[in-house]
Amino acid sequence: MRLVETPVVGCYEVQLDPSSDVRGSFLKEFQSSRFAEAGIPFDVREVFTSRSHTGVVRGLHFQRPPADVAKLVCCLDGVVLDAVVDLRVDSPSYRQHALVALSSDVGNAMYVPEGCAHGFFVVRGDALVMYAQSGEHHAQLEGGIHWSSADVPWPTDVDVVLSTRDEAFPALDEFESPFRLGT
Repeated sequence: MRLVETPVVGCYEVQLDPSSDVRGSFLKEFQSSRFAEAGIPFDVREVFTSRSHTGVVRGLHFQRPPADVAKLVCCLDGVVLDAVVDLRVDSPSYRQHALVALSSDVGNAMYVPEGCAHGFFVVRGDALVMYAQSGEHHAQLEGGIHWSSADVPWPTDVDVVLSTRDEAFPALDEFESPFRLGT
């Protein structure tokens, strides 16, 4: 397991070590001691999965303080473009994004720090995505920014499928962020 820095402060691509043999494959998505060695406190409180089809965009989502959460996102089946946008107003990478292709074949994940919006785009076929969160979901504190407003270079050759909620999120330029580094 290797943590590779992205342009967003505190956000890492996690390069995992997949193995396979005649039985199939094996992948360890998380090891708390490796994160602790890197100075990343990540205590998993909830785990979710979603299955989505080609062209689906989920995001860009976050949970507001005081219930903001860090996430570890892994694509268990398929391929997604995973995006993180820094919403922490005092961060050197404020309003910047990280974009990494997550794939079950490659065996990688994305660590999303608190105070960042997260989303993904399904490149082709179906994708099964797992999210581990540092806190529990609080529906009244969830929010987002519009997926197309943060200069993320999403593919343009596929019809985008969005939820009504995600389509209604404000643009990044219209969003007043409650997030700060270390909150």
